[in-house]
Amino acid sequence: MSIVAVGINHKTAPVAVREKISFNPDQLSMALQEMLQHVQCKEAAILSTCNRTELYLVQDGDVALTKERIIRWLEQHHNVPASTIGPSLYWHNDHKAVNHMMRVACGLDSLVLGEPQILGQMKQAYSQAKAAGSMALVMDRLFQRTFGVAKQVRTETEIGTSAVSVAFASVNLAKHIFANIEKAKVLLVGAGETIELVAKHLYENKVEKITVANRTLSRAEGMAKQIGADVITLAQIPERMADADIVISSTGSTLPIIGKGMVEQALRKRKHRPIFMVDLAVPRDIEAQVSDLDDVFLYTVDDLQSIIAKNLDKRRKAAVQAESIVSKQTDGFMAWLRGLNTQDTVISYRNQCMAERDLLLEKALLQLSADKSPEAVVAELATKLTNKFMHAPTSAIQTAAQGGELDKIVYLREIFDLDQSK
Repeated sequence: MSIVAVGINHKTAPVAVREKISFNPDQLSMALQEMLQHVQCKEAAILSTCNRTELYLVQDGDVALTKERIIRWLEQHHNVPASTIGPSLYWHNDHKAVNHMMRVACGLDSLVLGEPQILGQMKQAYSQAKAAGSMALVMDRLFQRTFGVAKQVRTETEIGTSAVSVAFASVNLAKHIFANIEKAKVLLVGAGETIELVAKHLYENKVEKITVANRTLSRAEGMAKQIGADVITLAQIPERMADADIVISSTGSTLPIIGKGMVEQALRKRKHRPIFMVDLAVPRDIEAQVSDLDDVFLYTVDDLQSIIAKNLDKRRKAAVQAESIVSKQTDGFMAWLRGLNTQDTVISYRNQCMAERDLLLEKALLQLSADKSPEAVVAELATKLTNKFMHAPTSAIQTAAQGGELDKIVYLREIFDLDQSK
């Protein structure tokens, strides 16, 4: 029995290739059943995100043959040539497969080091495999151990505590300035990807009042609906600025949208209650002179980049600790797996011996019922049992001797305790 992890990610393929073999969540159950059948594995799970698609499986067959079946199945399932898929795939077996899964769950293999979203995606993959009936003892235990490792890494290291994106850093700074950020009123200017990420972080921090200002209302409305925000036009910013405790802007404008005079007017209406402002745009959305105002805390994208650089260094140091934890936990899981294999071997060997005993005993009883001498029957039974149990070890010793495999002979002598004089 072996564990295999095969996948494609942001390191091995561009998005144009990754999207070709991603799995629709609505069709994942069917895909898992297909995988069990076509790849001929015992257990299976699929992790599919924007940055990676990975297949995890437990199988008894030849690994090389399993690889062929996986590529063939991916080719058929996604209708993509094997020549497109094959070069981008990475493969891990047993110890390396377990280690890889744990590293993924801890964010050690992510585009953004230590990002926490991947753990939730791993848990979703686990739930989907459980629901599809494609998971049994080994895969279930592996996922549970993986979740435990990720929790340990989050608890014992600082890999996820520092902001490493401008969106996250913006919200993190706001949390340091406002003791109860959920009560703060926020004005977001723009509706692009960066502002969407900022909005997501604010929503996760339970900020109750968010307003989105954008040149095109339809673009802003889609995002605002997801977080329960209000939507205004850019022209309405001057009249709404006074309500904002936090202003974060990121547009594609070539000229500043928020000027010093606009902010001064807002501060007067606010009776000089401070405003925290973050300009994530290049060129700037907020005039540089705004930073001269006493009641404004203005940060630019350059200010945040220096913070992010320091935080990334912290995460890299924390990653060293995390790798050590993952390594120990990988060894622990593999020890459990070896014990499981040993148990299976013992049970199989015992069942085989019992079956042979029962067969010979049945023949002996028939001989006794035919009035054959009990002494002769017992002697014959003892001889046949001895020969049966000696046959496989004797053959193994002879084969090892013929092949000059002295280490196997030494091992067999230890198993059968042939050196009792020691």
